[in-house]
Amino acid sequence: MDIKRDKENNTPEYAIRFSQNKEIPKILEQIVLQALSHYPELLHTRIRFRFSQKLKKSVMAARPVLRTLFQRREKRRYTILINPVFKLTQHIEPIHHLPTEVLIGWVGHELGHIMDYERRTTWGIASFGLLYWLSKRFIRKAERAADTFAVHRGMAPFILSTKEFILQHSYLSARYKDKIARLYLSPDDIIEIVARLEQETPLEREKLLAKDFLLK
Repeated sequence: MDIKRDKENNTPEYAIRFSQNKEIPKILEQIVLQALSHYPELLHTRIRFRFSQKLKKSVMAARPVLRTLFQRREKRRYTILINPVFKLTQHIEPIHHLPTEVLIGWVGHELGHIMDYERRTTWGIASFGLLYWLSKRFIRKAERAADTFAVHRGMAPFILSTKEFILQHSYLSARYKDKIARLYLSPDDIIEIVARLEQETPLEREKLLAKDFLLK
């Protein structure tokens, strides 16, 4: 990214622009803002990023704030929960110690979920939550859709970094690696999507996304 800075305070311009309506832990601020800079559609969307130790099986999770779902779409709010530690088989690491590009990819994936939510009605989101709880097949579809949103927004290098970090990490359990390989886009899938996108116009890219995942 070619980072331009505000002349008065040396703050990157993308940080000023994409921090609107966002609550971000200071220690992850630059990582989150770089991921957000790939999603201009979420510029005015209210999103709170917060640490939570309640995440037992996930590193991050994107969720709508339930009480806002019955308001106008532009009034919706979302929360991205972030596990403060990264659990390995023999020890734990503070989440902010992970490589920057890996964390950007992880945040980018969760923002892909929010893009998916934004296209859905209130009842569509309710159905999403129910199906995600009941159907492993739907989980796979939802996770691959979030990855695809990120790739369509130019985040392929970061998503690939995240996948490779997980699949090649010697201290991550085989069970967790199998889950990632089974439910999410593979590196080969991502490279294939990028190759297809390079041959399409922006409008054709959106049609391709809708066709692939039947998003509503």
